[in-house]
Amino acid sequence: MNKTLAICALSAGLLLAGCQSVNTTSGGAVGVERKQHMFSMLSSQEVDQMYAQSYAKTVSEASSKGVLDKTSSDARRVRAIADRLIAQAPNFRPDAAQWKWEVNLIKSDELNASCGPGGKIFVYTGLIDSLQLTDDELAAVMGHEIAHALREHGREAMSKAYGIEMAKQGAGALLGLGQGSLALADAVANYGMTLPNSRGNENEADLIGLELAARAGYNPNAAITLWNKMSKASEGAPPEFLSTHPSSSSRTAALQAAIPKVMPLYEQAKKS
Repeated sequence: MNKTLAICALSAGLLLAGCQSVNTTSGGAVGVERKQHMFSMLSSQEVDQMYAQSYAKTVSEASSKGVLDKTSSDARRVRAIADRLIAQAPNFRPDAAQWKWEVNLIKSDELNASCGPGGKIFVYTGLIDSLQLTDDELAAVMGHEIAHALREHGREAMSKAYGIEMAKQGAGALLGLGQGSLALADAVANYGMTLPNSRGNENEADLIGLELAARAGYNPNAAITLWNKMSKASEGAPPEFLSTHPSSSSRTAALQAAIPKVMPLYEQAKKS
């Protein structure tokens, strides 16, 4: 076995050691059923607590700078949409009903939104203003971000990074590899493991977010118009093979295939 193959084999063994195989959410109508590997020493509660501290600091800093928007019509829109989406989160994981959800709008030109571990949501005004988002489109992007939190993609990424670091250190110690070989191991781990899984996480967030929005009474077709707007706003993005996000065409195709699965949920929500 050559050194590169030895590194890969050792990495796989170390990544599995101390890991739990879990499915953080139910599959839903969209059928997200992938098992996730989480380090048992890195609990959901610990990750939630770490992020809550970071979130509180960011909110405090935004408030002191006068960029925390609590009163505008957009702030009210964001909170109203979030409330409807959050109400549907227990369909994917019942414990989300006990999360300490927070929602804040930040005045910034940044085209971004996020939902961190434990349900801590940020939306940036640039996303709404630059893309002229409808309520349905805003629900699509917020549903996508909430899905990341429900699936604990943050904890999964931390577990993976920890495992890779363990593998690198173990490989270097046991095989006596130089920096050049460890750099190669880095590249193998990065392009062979981290990036494809990250694209997979984005696909999962797309699908779960689509269903969350539909259950909350937002038209799932808005996900298509949302990502078309995002694509036009981010022209010149890196090719899909080296990106953590799916290409616009593959993302749109996956969403279009899933829309018929969630359309009955949307129709039912509109009647209730």
